[in-house]
Amino acid sequence: MQWEVVIGLETHVQLSTKSKIFSSSPCHFGDEPNVHANYVDLALPGALPVLNHEAVTKAIQFGLAINANVAKRSVFDRKNYFYPDLPKGYQISQFELPVVAGGELTFAVTPKNQEPYFKTIHLTRAHLEEDAGKSVHGIVAGHSGIDLNRAGTPLLEIVTEPELRSSDEAVGYARALHALVVWLGISEGNMQEGNFRCDANVSVRPLGQKEFGTRCEIKNLNSFRFLQEAIDFEVQRQIALIEDGGEVIQATRLFDPDSGETRLMRTKEDSMDYRYFPDPDLLPLEISDEWIDRVRGQMPELPEQMRRRLVEGYGLSEYDASILTASRDIARYYDALAQMTSDKKLAANWVMGEVSAAVKQTEGITFENAKVSPSALCGLLQRIKDGTLSGKGAKTVFAALWSGEGDDVDALIEAKGLKQISDASALAVVIEEVLAKNQKSVGEFLSGKEKALNALVGQCMKATKGKANPSQLKEMLIQKIKG
Repeated sequence: MQWEVVIGLETHVQLSTKSKIFSSSPCHFGDEPNVHANYVDLALPGALPVLNHEAVTKAIQFGLAINANVAKRSVFDRKNYFYPDLPKGYQISQFELPVVAGGELTFAVTPKNQEPYFKTIHLTRAHLEEDAGKSVHGIVAGHSGIDLNRAGTPLLEIVTEPELRSSDEAVGYARALHALVVWLGISEGNMQEGNFRCDANVSVRPLGQKEFGTRCEIKNLNSFRFLQEAIDFEVQRQIALIEDGGEVIQATRLFDPDSGETRLMRTKEDSMDYRYFPDPDLLPLEISDEWIDRVRGQMPELPEQMRRRLVEGYGLSEYDASILTASRDIARYYDALAQMTSDKKLAANWVMGEVSAAVKQTEGITFENAKVSPSALCGLLQRIKDGTLSGKGAKTVFAALWSGEGDDVDALIEAKGLKQISDASALAVVIEEVLAKNQKSVGEFLSGKEKALNALVGQCMKATKGKANPSQLKEMLIQKIKG
């Protein structure tokens, strides 16, 4: 039997506000336990929540970025459940009336050994809520501790429709969503610190069946690799279970990166189990048209808008444009470089190639603080364009710029003896000598053997110690041989 995979993602995005969503405690990661938990976070009797204005503004930004409906009126609810790291015994969230509804996101999918493609999926909602605290195990032998520094951190939970059909699509969507929230500046997006966490709802059904299968939710996936591995394992687990005559039970599962397997955490609750009701301590959230217009006026160019500009204005391919807009840093770097050079494609190739590789290989370096600035790279590209440097020589100069040997492209070319010979009269002398010594190759080329020309080019390059301009050399050789 052929199976179809059905995936929906719920993503918790930590909003980059200075204070928590309902209290004045600061949002800091990595500090001593419980130093950022005040009377509201601790749920002391009589403590009342006060909504963070900036958190709402960031939710509006996200809604506008995905062309969603920003609700003029939304409501905060109490989601009741009992965990040691949830002092109130409930979480303040939004249920029936979220702040953002609908919207869509287009993203690139790059399956292994297949052609990349673009997919657009629809979002169900995005709602504001507070984070819980953190249970800490193993610091004291035989005991668990509670750290409430994270309690009350503002989250935007973003929920998709079940339109993803593979782990590749799930990862493509998650990467695009991560890039968008960082691009907008509404989240730091640091996955190691829990700024961006995904829950994957996974089910399978026979190919062609309309009804969904029973889903299992995999909680708290904080890396793209773990997201893909968890979904792939869960898909195979469910298929094997059904084909063996078993039945998938709706449940919440955890992913174990060491074993590469998901394991049961608890049987899945439905919304009725949380006994949602409007929080009596918080008024409905009213968002005016003026507030929305003010936020809209401050929005940056979005990744999709820039991608269209690169394709239509610069003539780049859809794939190249998607790579160059995959993050805010690489987009800014390329855009700065493209403003300085006429060859947008050559600039794109170098940003996606040499610069990206150098950034990945250098600890603590991003495109924002790259060791070769866009202006320095522009100077290097100009020397490729005017024939001063070969492609190989340009890579040598780039490596020297990156390592700090100097910041003057022309000086480095001279110091390393990398200047190409483009003088026609000088090349003509070399060609005469090579042709005189390689009449056999000349004859083979005239008889139709194209490879013979490459041999002649190689001999000329050897004679010039690799400094001849290869394209000019090849053209002059053909003209000379054919008379």
